[in-house]
Formats: sequence, structure tokens, C-alpha cells
Amino acid sequence: MYIIGGVIKTMAGGDIPEGCIRIADGKIKEIGGRDEIAVHPAPCERVIRVDGGVIMPGIIEAHCHMGITEEKKGMEGDDCNETVDPVTPYLRAVDAINTMDAAFDDAVRAGITGAMIGPGSSNVAGGQFAFLKTRGRRVDDLVVKAPAAMKVAFGENPKVNYSGQGQSPSTRMAIAAMLRKELIRAKQYAERKRQAREQGQYFEEDFTLECWLPVLRREIPLKAHVHRVDDIFTAVRIAKEFHLCMTLDHCSEGHLIAEELAAEGFPAIVGPDLASRNKIEVQNMAFKTVGILNRAGVKTAITTDHPVSLIQSLPLCAGLAVKSGLPMEEGYLAITRNAAQICGVYDRLGSLEVGKDADIAIFSGNPMEVFTRTLYTIIDGQVVYEEGAASC
Repeated sequence: MYIIGGVIKTMAGGDIPEGCIRIADGKIKEIGGRDEIAVHPAPCERVIRVDGGVIMPGIIEAHCHMGITEEKKGMEGDDCNETVDPVTPYLRAVDAINTMDAAFDDAVRAGITGAMIGPGSSNVAGGQFAFLKTRGRRVDDLVVKAPAAMKVAFGENPKVNYSGQGQSPSTRMAIAAMLRKELIRAKQYAERKRQAREQGQYFEEDFTLECWLPVLRREIPLKAHVHRVDDIFTAVRIAKEFHLCMTLDHCSEGHLIAEELAAEGFPAIVGPDLASRNKIEVQNMAFKTVGILNRAGVKTAITTDHPVSLIQSLPLCAGLAVKSGLPMEEGYLAITRNAAQICGVYDRLGSLEVGKDADIAIFSGNPMEVFTRTLYTIIDGQVVYEEGAASC
């Protein structure tokens, strides 16, 4: 397949006006100006010609619950929170994601080709996120990285859920204490396993603790649900105590402590700002947060937190952040390269470069503008959406 014309926004070193991309075997084989790449399509090989449009990496949603909280299904389709035990790190999102959820089709139609999907925030430790492509029937075939993160939550959600059941945690102190207790158990388990292997002894693995080993090895981050300033700093405190990688998800009051967060070095996934302030801890939520954090030097991505805001609104959320002060180019990066880097999949996604997956979105213009249309969505070199096609 060849894509010719338009403006190619590579997200990896500048734009290419009137460019050309050659795709084969699901990967990007060549990218450059039209006069740099010889176009010799094989018989029946597709050539997509773009006039005046924007060609860019497929958009990435860095934090959502599509397929695990299904639309219009009620309790029967809600598998987001195991609300009977506050510490469930061993749960795996891939065991509950229904790829037949209509949100996957909505994502594809919006040019969204990848999403980080996982449990909600009712538990102190909720379980393992997975990063998936957005087109396909069998979840196993969509996995880019699993596990991709470990969900932990601070603040109102665990408090409200468990105080209502008459058990811990009912305070922020208990949330932090329970997470520390679990991390200490995990460290002790890892050490016992290491010693047993060094000594050639049999070691019986514990399923409920094995899930922490990629976190302790810094292979995947804690994915911390934090809105309020105090909860953000508690998450930072614990991550530093245990020397862990972490993303600050939602980070609704991050703009109030932007310089401090920049100094700490943890990235932020901001949103859902296109939603009501329906909880005390989100009273300071605003689209300006992304721009303030970005200017301070915090690596930022944007989230819809679908279904809190609908997945297809992601590029528009980036546009509203730009309207509130985020530089335009940073708006593009927040839903492509930055999101891929924060999610740990930048080796394959998030920019248009030779060797990367051919996950590409083609728009009639800037996707952050409300009247822009998705012309094509391409995943693994296959056109999975085409404007005007009878089906996709």
C-alpha cells in the first residue's frame, strides 16, 4: 500500500508536505517526500491519494475502560470493579474486555487505533491494564502489551466504596497503608523467590503476588488514579519509597502543583475534562491543566476515561486543551507520541517511522477541530475504516 499527498505529521521530527508512505507486511517500509520514494504498486496493491488532508499516527487513548464497562449493558456489561475486596492486583483486564462493545467501532471511526484499557478505581489495587489495538474480534489478537500497568487508586473512590460496606479503607490513611502493606509483601515474596532460585530450591509461586514482579522490576508502572493535590503527593511519596515507575492518571489539580510535579518526573494522563464535576475531588478540573503541566515540563497525555467521556471525543478534548493554552503541536503529541511513550508502546506506535506498525489516521484537516472528518483509519497496514464505505 502507498499513501500519497497531504501533510504527513510524523511526530518524530517534523512534517512532510506532499509526502509518501509505503506500507508492507503491516509495517511502515518507507516514508519521505513524493520525489524521494519510487511508487511502483504491485497488481491490486492499493494507492491512497490524499488531497489537502492530514496523515498522522493513529490516535492513542492512554486510559479508558471501553469493553470492560460496556455501553447500554448495565450490570451485565460492567466488569470494571471487583468491589468486594480492596486489594485485587491479580485481576487482568484482558479477561473482561468485550471487543464487541460499540465503543471499539466508535474509536476506529475517530482515528483511534490503540487504547490502554483496564480496571476502574474502586479498589486500592485494582488489577492489570492491557494496551490493545482497536479493531478485531479476539482480544488476544489485539494485545500490544499485557500487562501494561498496575492500577492503584487514591482518594474518594476506594473510600466511598468500602466505608459504605463498613470495612477498610474508609480514610486516605488506610488507602496508603494498605498499598504499602501489599508492596512490602510483594517485595518480600520477590526476595524469597530470588533466594530460592539462586540456591536451586523449589519455590511455589503465589498467583496473587506474581503480578507485582513486573512493577517491582520497573517493567510496567503503577497507574495511579489521583485527582486532588494531597492524593497526587501521596502517590508520589509511595512510588519514591518503593522506587517504582508511575503515571499520574487524571491529575485534576496538577496545574496547582505543576513545578513540583515537573521536578518529580512522573508523567500525567489528564482528563476526563469533558465531564461533569460530579465529585468533590474534581472540583478544580479544567482543560487548562494540560497546558500548565506541559509548560512546566511534565510529559502529558489526554484521556476521555471512556465511558466517563465518550472515546470518540478524544481528539476534541485535545482541541479544547489547545483552546485553553496547550500549544497546537503539543496537542497532537498528547494523543500520539506522548501517549505511546507513557503507555510503554512507543517502540511500535505513536509516530510514523520506518519499522513501526502501520497504524495511521488520515483526516480532512486538523482532527482537533470539530468539523474535521476521518477519511481513513489503518491498523497493521489494513484499512479498517474508510469514509463513505458501505461497511468497515
